[in-house]
Amino acid sequence: MFIEYTWLVPLVPMLCFLIIGLIGRKTPEKGGYIAIAGALISCILAVLISYEYLTGDAYPEPVTQSIQWFIIPGSTDFVINLGYYVDGLTCLMMLFSSFISTLIFIYSIGYMGDQGARKTRYYAEVSLFLTGMLGLIVSSNFLEMFIFWEVMGLCSYLLIGFWSFRHPDGDAASANAASAAKKAFLVTRLGDVCLMAGLFILLGQFHCLDYTALFDPANIANVDSNMLMLAMALVFGGVIGKSAQFPLHDWLPDAMAGPTTVSSLIHAATMVKAGVYLVARGYPLFVQCPDVMLFVGIIGGITAFIAATMALNNMNIKKVLAYSTISQLGYMILALGAGGYLIALGMQMGDAEGTALIAAGTAGFTAGCFHMMNHAFFKALLFMCSGSVIHAVGTEDMREMGGLAKHMKITSITMLLGSLSIAGFPFFSGFWSKDLVLEIAMEAGADGTVWFTVMWILAIITAFMTAFYMFRMWFMTFMGEEGHATQHCHGESPKTMTVPLMILSVFAVLSGFFIMFGLDGMVSFNVLDNGLFQVGGGHSEGFEYFVELFTNVYTYLTIVLALVGIGLAYLMYVKKSINPGKFNKNGESWLYKALTKRWWFPDLYNQISWKLGYGVARGVNYIDRQIVDGTVNGLSSAVVGGGDSLSKVQTGHVQDYSSIVLIGIAVLSVLFIVIAKVLGGI
Repeated sequence: MFIEYTWLVPLVPMLCFLIIGLIGRKTPEKGGYIAIAGALISCILAVLISYEYLTGDAYPEPVTQSIQWFIIPGSTDFVINLGYYVDGLTCLMMLFSSFISTLIFIYSIGYMGDQGARKTRYYAEVSLFLTGMLGLIVSSNFLEMFIFWEVMGLCSYLLIGFWSFRHPDGDAASANAASAAKKAFLVTRLGDVCLMAGLFILLGQFHCLDYTALFDPANIANVDSNMLMLAMALVFGGVIGKSAQFPLHDWLPDAMAGPTTVSSLIHAATMVKAGVYLVARGYPLFVQCPDVMLFVGIIGGITAFIAATMALNNMNIKKVLAYSTISQLGYMILALGAGGYLIALGMQMGDAEGTALIAAGTAGFTAGCFHMMNHAFFKALLFMCSGSVIHAVGTEDMREMGGLAKHMKITSITMLLGSLSIAGFPFFSGFWSKDLVLEIAMEAGADGTVWFTVMWILAIITAFMTAFYMFRMWFMTFMGEEGHATQHCHGESPKTMTVPLMILSVFAVLSGFFIMFGLDGMVSFNVLDNGLFQVGGGHSEGFEYFVELFTNVYTYLTIVLALVGIGLAYLMYVKKSINPGKFNKNGESWLYKALTKRWWFPDLYNQISWKLGYGVARGVNYIDRQIVDGTVNGLSSAVVGGGDSLSKVQTGHVQDYSSIVLIGIAVLSVLFIVIAKVLGGI
């Protein structure tokens, strides 16, 4: 009785967006309570729908319902529908997106409390943002998904640029916010164009974009494999843009120019998770293309490593978290790519060994989705903790902090729990999913291609760097001597901010244990066991999974690396027995400068914009002004000039008009005679 109301999940925050826009200024908190109510109702609906689905008779088959939107007539009609699609992946995404968004909206009451009338715009935009994410999750086809995908793109532009006018830190910060918003919008549009092209190819091949049709083995068997490979490569181009993967990763750190609550939404509950979800949702199509899956895995591994390096020496608390988001997204994409590659190889082999590869590959799908969920909890916690710190000290520069643990006990403890989780400390949520990612990358390297062995090595190094830079951030912020900003600290944040932190910290510690209760089966069986291949027997649940994990020697390798990273950060930034300046030559080393300049990617983008983009713009401008406008202006000038010339014969004398008529008759007569002569009539 609840699943049939799945369409309400995105509709409720959409209605809240409209209500806030119309009457938000007249309500308490300028629409804040309306936004919270909308997110909470969507969360409750998601819980009811998920419970009914997972305990109902339909499970594990997806439940879908759609209505016809329009038909493109042709030799074979192209049918476009609107509807909802509920399976285990849908339930997982609905639950954590709506739940975390509700907590962020509650947190916003305290964080955005000093914004006055501007809060109306903020709460309207975040409600629409949530609409985009929830609509994308429950969509029954790729076109519907793409529409909500673009809604999120618009909202991200508006929210990243929220400080474009009257930033509390002055005009320079306002200009920076405007620039960051434009950069995010333009860079993600590059990916969106690729995604749209891929969807056109899929529409041309399948004559439909419904998931049920595209994931049908009989339909997949009838399409051109080369065109399918091209389509999925282009679809992944959209993922590269939206989820900030190499080489389109550079927009996400600049997006920190928006309010911290917006950063938390983008990094944890919405936006960048959409790209990972798209790969997971399209997995039955992606696994038909082993080369694409190899490319996906390589991009994920490179992204995880490069982003982690850029966080090592950054002094901005929010940007450290931004780089960690990019790195963790790379982990998710690596897991999905490695798992998909093994499945593709297994499908090609078709024997017992192939079946074993397919079973192993499904663990990659589980790892990617599992890490996406865990990351949502601890990254939302970390960003909201950073917002609590910024709210108290008025700066994002960690060099001006230090010793805050005495002033902000709740924030310091909850941020410590989040840092332990992302660092992969044993039994925290990030530990479970990170180890699954590393395991599947190693297995893809052993049974697939050496490229994944290289990616596994990069991922192992990334695990060490993650532990180091996260605890570097925590130690610089909460331990050691009090900095200038700490001396002016306002104390702990209000309860509207600290209560969401405490709730999220529980999930940051415990959400990893969901793997013990069949989370892997809930997600992967729904998406993968559709007749293309059987995934049965590929899962280890409960105590069996626990034993398997802790009998793997590589598990202890990652634990040791995490502990070494934490210990090194402690020696450098608390005990100060190791001077960081020795490693970077007091900021003068080539490596230090490279990391500070983000490996010169912003400079590269600027050069491309000036050399290529500006040149193309000048060429288009020339065509527009000289050819398009020139043609129009030339025609208009000819008409006007001809009119001026003809106006001179209008003398007002009858004899002049008679002469013109006689001349015209004579000319027409001569033409008539000549034409008749040519045609043989005379």
